[in-house]
Amino acid sequence: MRRRRRKKMMMPIVRLSSTIISLIIWYYGIVSFVTLDHLIGSIHAVSSETKHHQNCATIFDEKVAKIFIEQVNEKLEKLNYEIVETSWRFNTDITEENQEALLEATSRFNREQKNIWRQIGLFDYSNFTDPLLRRQFQKLSVLGVAALDENESQKFTNITTEMEKIYSSTTVCIADKCNLELDPDLTTILAKSRDFDHLKNVWHQWRNESARPIRDLYKEYIALGNKAAKLNGFRTLDDLWLFPWETPDFKHQILELWNQIEPYYKKLHAYVRLRLRKYYGERMPKDGTIPAHILGNMWAQSWSNIFDLVAPYPGKSLDVTETLKEQNYTALEMFKLSEQFFTDLDRKVVCHASAWDFYNRKDFRIKMCTSITMQELITIHHEMGHIQYYLQYKDQPITFREGANPGFHEAVGDLLALSVSTPEHLTKIRLLAEDSICDEKLTLNYQMHMALDKIAFLPFAYLMDAYRWDLFSGKVSLDRMNEHWWWYRLQFQGISPPNKRSEEDFDAGAKYHIPASVEYIRYFVSFIIQFQFHKALCEIAQPDVPLYRCDIDGSVESGKRLAEMLALGSSVKWPTAMKLITGSEKMSAAPLIEYFQPLFDYIDEQLCNETIGWNFDLNDYFDFGDALGKQAEKLSHQAATI
Repeated sequence: MRRRRRKKMMMPIVRLSSTIISLIIWYYGIVSFVTLDHLIGSIHAVSSETKHHQNCATIFDEKVAKIFIEQVNEKLEKLNYEIVETSWRFNTDITEENQEALLEATSRFNREQKNIWRQIGLFDYSNFTDPLLRRQFQKLSVLGVAALDENESQKFTNITTEMEKIYSSTTVCIADKCNLELDPDLTTILAKSRDFDHLKNVWHQWRNESARPIRDLYKEYIALGNKAAKLNGFRTLDDLWLFPWETPDFKHQILELWNQIEPYYKKLHAYVRLRLRKYYGERMPKDGTIPAHILGNMWAQSWSNIFDLVAPYPGKSLDVTETLKEQNYTALEMFKLSEQFFTDLDRKVVCHASAWDFYNRKDFRIKMCTSITMQELITIHHEMGHIQYYLQYKDQPITFREGANPGFHEAVGDLLALSVSTPEHLTKIRLLAEDSICDEKLTLNYQMHMALDKIAFLPFAYLMDAYRWDLFSGKVSLDRMNEHWWWYRLQFQGISPPNKRSEEDFDAGAKYHIPASVEYIRYFVSFIIQFQFHKALCEIAQPDVPLYRCDIDGSVESGKRLAEMLALGSSVKWPTAMKLITGSEKMSAAPLIEYFQPLFDYIDEQLCNETIGWNFDLNDYFDFGDALGKQAEKLSHQAATI
């Protein structure tokens, strides 16, 4: 990832301008009345005096920069509070009045953010001696798509809004039932039905209605996104998306992680395919792929809804939903249970009733419609993980009030769930009988259920952005968007479409994060590093306990180590933050593999006569048309077998 280097103007007029601005700051300091508006107005006045030069005034003075950035932080804190507060009001009381207030707040925020971005460009911060000051300027120097001019920015917003509107308002007709929405109607059918043809129809209709209409809009989105990237100093939109990771070889690191995981994913795939073949028989493809519509999920990203078809030992479950109900748990008591978990780590938490940071250092909330189930109990701990992160970095400059990288926040939430969901912890809080701890059949079932969520998800999480990187960078023609999508799905997931696809379709757009322009690789990273964090903290809390049984609850030392990392926010690059917990700056899938080793030992025993992997011909699943027929033969890709 390359950024265009700023040109440094070393002309005398530039040095003179910097001196003048220093005097402005000195004056305002004496009268104790320096505000960002006063400061910026003076800077602009100086800049206008030098506009006949190639660049406007470049400011080198670090004292000036410190006062400026303090004012920026103060202003951003107020702006962020305003937009979060109006967003909260809209999300808890959806009225036209609240919607209008949110749109106005968003517009103000974008205007002010763009002004700050322009002002940042007046500073040459490359040689600042204060690393934290330099880092704040670096992070504020990238604006994103808001760098577009007003008309194009509005056009970009209109395109993404229209794509989201099409997605969110889509309804379909299945058999004699119409106006079926994705949630809960289609989602429930995919999760519960085992009717091969019925599922195929649902899968097909959703893509016809939600994704086909946005194909041309998405091409416009890419063109404007790439233009915005160039205005920020990047080549294409994928480079802009990768900027927050601050890792030049990030794509290579992610691919290396996938290479670590791939053999284990293929074993899980082979085991699930074996069980599905017993259920669906000859309807399963001969090439070893699994039809995308029979895995219990609209996108085949999670397979836990077909647990009943693949469970090693039917009837054995760690689900404590019934126990929660029998013990008359309320939503508040479930939150208190989560609060106690943090107290036992010596972390103090104030619970309000989605994980929201209001940027005023004291207001943090969870907005959640809570039902009394084990899944909700785990979700509460996950959301409380976000709140804990907010609390730990609340005193950082606003630029640093975020995870060390985009994957850290999700990883911290899931890290806590890894302990909460162990038989040991559930026994400790009296939701599970003590004899369950030694029940290996129950443990295998639980590991299988987790693997159907966490391991099955990884290739999908990888390809969601790998696919978009290829489109943004021009590596793949936009006339081949759907072909390339299905190459990725077949190659990495071993998942095949239930009916032939073509370039009239845009199946990637059937997943919310595509039309909504939400990056996805953060979820891949979070699913990897949560196990690294878990292993590191378990080596402190319970060094002699197998990783899959470890419960860090009650370990003050583990809590202290975690808090040290969380408190940094993004003030340091993520490898430095990671090293505080794991002792290493590198991401690794080894702890994840270690965690699931009992399950893979079991799977190995079940696959003695089963082929692991798949071979596919893209022609079987994609209609290229006569003109591309011969080319299609060259594009037939085969996934290696183990």
